[in-house]
Amino acid sequence: MNIFDFYNKKSSKEKISMVTCYDYWSAQILNSTNIDCLLVGDSLSMVMHGHANTLPADIDVMALHTCAVRRGAPEKFIIGDLPFLSYRKDFSSNVSAAEALMKSGANAIKLEGAKGNLSLIQHLTDSGVPVMGHLGLTPQSIHQLGGYRVQAKSDEAAEILRKEAKELEEAGCFSLVLECVPTQIAEKITATLTIPTIGIGAGPFTDGQVLVLHDLLGLNSGFQPKFLRTYLDGKNLVKEALEKFHLEVRSGEFPSIQESYE
Repeated sequence: MNIFDFYNKKSSKEKISMVTCYDYWSAQILNSTNIDCLLVGDSLSMVMHGHANTLPADIDVMALHTCAVRRGAPEKFIIGDLPFLSYRKDFSSNVSAAEALMKSGANAIKLEGAKGNLSLIQHLTDSGVPVMGHLGLTPQSIHQLGGYRVQAKSDEAAEILRKEAKELEEAGCFSLVLECVPTQIAEKITATLTIPTIGIGAGPFTDGQVLVLHDLLGLNSGFQPKFLRTYLDGKNLVKEALEKFHLEVRSGEFPSIQESYE
């Protein structure tokens, strides 16, 4: 998978699958699947480190996780998330943040929003750094948005979203994540862009879909938004295995003679 495959999939109407990945062991599993691309998302701040939102992630943490994912998934196209404010400083610092993720093994970087980012996106793409955009619910702006809620519900907000999507395309983004926006708005934006859209909570008419790995595996039972479909009862399966191990240790059933060295 490379950035040209993203365009080809859109033109051939072949959907793109993207899953978040944060560490080596899960990257190894994903590397053996047909999943198109992996996102080392700043959601790792919540999923892996237990924070309430994505804001505590910094560029060092993102680079560390990106390195681990690259080692586990050497054959996958990997997108690294630029974390909160890492691309809203002086120009040199912004470019250095993107450089850190690319040198950690990312094939591309992702950043949130259009306003104030267009010149940086243009510079990065001109410098050989593929950029994925992100509009709609942008978690790094959660305090400004007033919480996790569907975006672009009014005609005015929808028009702004369509305008920003076009601006990101013109600035050089090779694809665009649309998060928590009405289905009809996502469908219209997808139809007007030449770059593919990847939705999460944006309905079935985007060019692809992304979910957090732990969510789709049912490992985060307390999180059940409308857009999430779980494909495994992961939490209970893991719990059952651990309880079985505990009981077999207590009973002396594990380890057996066959599992011991003479």
